[in-house]
Amino acid sequence: MKIGFGYDVHPLVRGRKLILGGVEISFEKGLAGYSDADALCHAIIDALFGASNLGDIGYHFPDTDQKYKDISSLILLEKTAKILRDKNFQIINIDSTIVLENPQLQKYVKEIRYNIAKKLNIKIEQISIKATREEGLGFVGKGEGIKVYAVALLKKL
Repeated sequence: MKIGFGYDVHPLVRGRKLILGGVEISFEKGLAGYSDADALCHAIIDALFGASNLGDIGYHFPDTDQKYKDISSLILLEKTAKILRDKNFQIINIDSTIVLENPQLQKYVKEIRYNIAKKLNIKIEQISIKATREEGLGFVGKGEGIKVYAVALLKKL
């Protein structure tokens, strides 16, 4: 068994969609980034690559490559799953925490879990998504951005 840790952070800006786990969240701001800036998918991808010792998201999907400009991070997640399968890794589970002052995410969690499980070809029960606030502290607490933490447990076949 191998465990990996992932982390991502993005600023919240006007004029962009807020997408987490491939779900468009209704909010007046979205995440700035090269792709769709889906910080949840990015943290999960890094956790998966960390557990497999295969580099990181920037190594596999660099923001200097035009083909990744505005790409859906669900596509990157699907590509990550294929890389892991090709290297004989099986995903046991993923646990993540989204740190975001607003909006409330509870009503989106089931759909987010479904999207991630589908792209990784695993059961929804293998995905845990939690959300919390920073109670007004720091850049997240002031509504300026988002942080996401993820851990993944893999098994080498």
